[in-house]
Amino acid sequence: MKDWIEKINAKIDKLLEQKWMKTLRFSGSVTWNLLLLFLIFVLVGVVFVGSVGAGYFASLVKDEPLRSKDELRELIFNYEETSEIYFANDIYIGKLRTDLDRRETSLSAVSPDVINAVLATEDEYFREHNGIVPKAVFRGLLQDVTNSSTQTGGSTLTQQLIKNQVLTNEVSYERKAKELLLAMRLEHFMTKEEILEAYLNIIPYGRNASGRNIAGIETAAEGIFGVKAKDLTLPQAAYIAGIPQAPYAYTPFTNTGVLKSEKALQPGIDRMKTVLYRMKEAGYIDDQQYNVALEYDITADFRAPELRPEDKYPWLTYELEGRAKQIIAEILAEKDGIDPERLKTEEKLKEKYMILADRDVRSKGYRIYSTINKDMYDAMRKTADNFKYYGHTYTSKGKDPVTGEEINIEMPVQVGSILIENSTGRILSFLGGRDFKTEELNHATQAYRANGSTMKPLLVYAPAIEYGVIGAGSPLVDVKFNWNGWKPNNYIASEERGLIPAREALASSQNISTGRLYHQIINKRPAEYLAQMGFSKLHAEDYENPSASIGGLKIGTSVEENTNAFATFANGGQFIDAYMIEKIVDLDGNTIYQHEVEPVQVFSPETSYIITDMMRDVLKSGTGTEANRTLKFSSDFAAKTGTTDNYKDVWLVGYNPNVSLGVWMGYDKQRSLYTFNNTYLQPSTRVNKLWGTLMNAMYDVDKELIDAKTIFKKPKNVVTASFCGISGLAPSAACQSAGLVRSDLFNANVFLPSKPDDSLGGSSSVVTIQGKTYNAHPNTPKEFVKTGGSGLNQAFIKRMLGPLGGNPTSLLPKNSSLSQSSVAAADFPADGNAPVAVSATLNGNTLSWTSSSNDVVGYRIYNVANGSNTLINSVLESTHSVSVPSGGSYVVVAVDITGLSSAQSNVVSNGGDTETDDEQVETPVPPTDGSGNGDGSNEENGSNNGNSNGSNNGNSNGSNNGNGNNNSGDNGSNGENNNGGSVIPPPPPTDVPTE
Repeated sequence: MKDWIEKINAKIDKLLEQKWMKTLRFSGSVTWNLLLLFLIFVLVGVVFVGSVGAGYFASLVKDEPLRSKDELRELIFNYEETSEIYFANDIYIGKLRTDLDRRETSLSAVSPDVINAVLATEDEYFREHNGIVPKAVFRGLLQDVTNSSTQTGGSTLTQQLIKNQVLTNEVSYERKAKELLLAMRLEHFMTKEEILEAYLNIIPYGRNASGRNIAGIETAAEGIFGVKAKDLTLPQAAYIAGIPQAPYAYTPFTNTGVLKSEKALQPGIDRMKTVLYRMKEAGYIDDQQYNVALEYDITADFRAPELRPEDKYPWLTYELEGRAKQIIAEILAEKDGIDPERLKTEEKLKEKYMILADRDVRSKGYRIYSTINKDMYDAMRKTADNFKYYGHTYTSKGKDPVTGEEINIEMPVQVGSILIENSTGRILSFLGGRDFKTEELNHATQAYRANGSTMKPLLVYAPAIEYGVIGAGSPLVDVKFNWNGWKPNNYIASEERGLIPAREALASSQNISTGRLYHQIINKRPAEYLAQMGFSKLHAEDYENPSASIGGLKIGTSVEENTNAFATFANGGQFIDAYMIEKIVDLDGNTIYQHEVEPVQVFSPETSYIITDMMRDVLKSGTGTEANRTLKFSSDFAAKTGTTDNYKDVWLVGYNPNVSLGVWMGYDKQRSLYTFNNTYLQPSTRVNKLWGTLMNAMYDVDKELIDAKTIFKKPKNVVTASFCGISGLAPSAACQSAGLVRSDLFNANVFLPSKPDDSLGGSSSVVTIQGKTYNAHPNTPKEFVKTGGSGLNQAFIKRMLGPLGGNPTSLLPKNSSLSQSSVAAADFPADGNAPVAVSATLNGNTLSWTSSSNDVVGYRIYNVANGSNTLINSVLESTHSVSVPSGGSYVVVAVDITGLSSAQSNVVSNGGDTETDDEQVETPVPPTDGSGNGDGSNEENGSNNGNSNGSNNGNSNGSNNGNGNNNSGDNGSNGENNNGGSVIPPPPPTDVPTE
């Protein structure tokens, strides 16, 4: 071997000694050195470029903080989820308004076909890579640098997760560098399953059938196909998996929730086919599954367009959203150590926490459970839509906010109503208005209006009972007054009912007597009761303003507040604040808010029962009779009506032991409802009918709740006591003799009539002039005098009229239920002049006459036929017609309180002969000794007077029924008589002065 090697070396040396070989050796050496030099330059260049690239990369990510495992995981799992709202009994309403709908799910609740489709389409190396795929990164970089028309992308699921949850969608190298760095880091902190689950919960999927933007596989499955993510079929899974590449191009719905046209749907279907192909290529499905899915008509699975909650239940959705934000704001403030009560008085602080609460409510995925009964809410809405008597809809010109074109703007009569469960305060249902598209304001909870006479029991009568000032039947004074310029009228402006029982004054809604009673108690600041019952807009002047007694608050109150206050009476004097949100539950199932009932004792049970008993009469015989007639069932209801100046608002609030229902009607831009009454009925009748109709609708939904099986129970200290009806004191012998003793309810704890009555003086003779009773004058003819009567003591008159004063002769008018013809209030101021002659007419055997004098106590009728002057009858001043025999000629003479007689009337004849038509016939004075037409005539006169009064009362009542029964602006039983084409009179003055 050694020899062989030496021979080889010798040959090589010999070869090297050749001339050509020397040249080759030199060239090869140069080439090798050049190659080494090139390699060195390349290596240096690579190192340089790499260093520059690394430095640039480092500069791009230098501001990215080094996040810990916990921080990064918290950011990834911080899904913005949409909050949901529910009716009572956990009935789903929908999702609250938000920019993006999302509902979290777990990987185990997702169909395997979805997972396979996503991996085949979005990240085929998901199981192998460590967050990034380098070749995909370089490919994308090269395409970007060369500005290639083909952009294949290169983001893994991990990178997409980082982009959506940690970074932004900004297109920049800086964002991409941070994305790469964080993706690799995230792979060390989360398992592949966690990354995949997070990705499926955050990725956008276009729009759902309501037109809302959606994200997350569960939301997409329900929003597009109406199924759970675990129930998606292969074609459905492939369709959804293909959407994220171009969400709004591939989503099947428009932004209004309408299904796209066939042409517009095709890109999404083509994308689905691409996903199916990739699944087949990746081995997730076989050829048969691929072909079947490819032929499947996916459009048949798209769900029908669905109304959003704010479209289907607009007032309810917005109301729940607003109340939820208020609750969350208080919770957030309390977490920061701030007393939530400060939010009610500090506007800037409230604004701050309401902004934070708004963000949480829209993104924290709360489940908000309300008290609203779905069936009741739907029934109330349907009833309101079908009601025909709201009133006239006006129109005005305006600009379309979008096009700028001139359009007609409707201004209908609006309505607000609310139903509250008394014992809990739960709001069971409400009416926000007529049409949300016309007016979005919630008229049940957010519209503040004067509440008219519904204020009377809350601010006047119940406090007066609580203070021990009155009992249910105590007499009030319905005589006009001037209280520092405030001069209220009753429904009929000229009417004064004099001494009237409190019960009757409330039932018929008398303004004058209510104002006088308020004058007695205003120094006790009864408006404090309103504050305790949740009236939120009270001003300092409301505590001192006399007109507050009939609803004249500075701002007013809402239907919710007004109805809630009435429920206090139903609860035995306990105010239970009404509420609409039962509880709020977070994503983890923790109850972060649960409503708690906190009763506040405002009135005593005795006061509550007495005022309730008084308001029973409103429905039985007062201003709410039409509502009572409308009801299809019988329950122990109490109620109060109300109107404001010129019928700008009409109210009715009523309750039984279980529920309270309040109803309001009026125009948003205040104007009178008192128009088109022949078509829509009188305004108070409208609200009566609507209240009864709504209550019937609620009864149809839940008879057991609405038709309370119990009645209001009388507390043991509520007793029935007798008293003198005109003084309210313990009955005296004179009061008993005058027939003025009454019995009614009192609270034995604070007030019983014990002091003896002092209202009546000794025996007296009385007369009646224009329906009022006066002491007889010494010269008053006996035939017109009632003896054995009583006169009111002057001290009593002064006490009853009080500091406000008033006309004492108005204390006992003929239409007062306490009026007695034997009781006189004062002397009549005679003028000393004889009455003016009356004007007589004769129709058959009916003699009628009219008189213009105001001091007449009676009339004498004479037969003057054939020169005779025979007195045939004497009648009291209230009678203006009598029957006379045929064949006579008659005159009528008026007699005043001082005995002066008028000249005889014109002669009227039905067959008799008169001695002269031109000369006055001397009128003899009739005998007064009991013979002829003396006392015996009085009895006949009394009969005639009764007949005439009955007729007159009938006429008066008929008129009242047409224009407003019981002389109150609150009448519910009146307007129905405005039919048959009768002329509607102008509206009379009503409860509240013009503000």
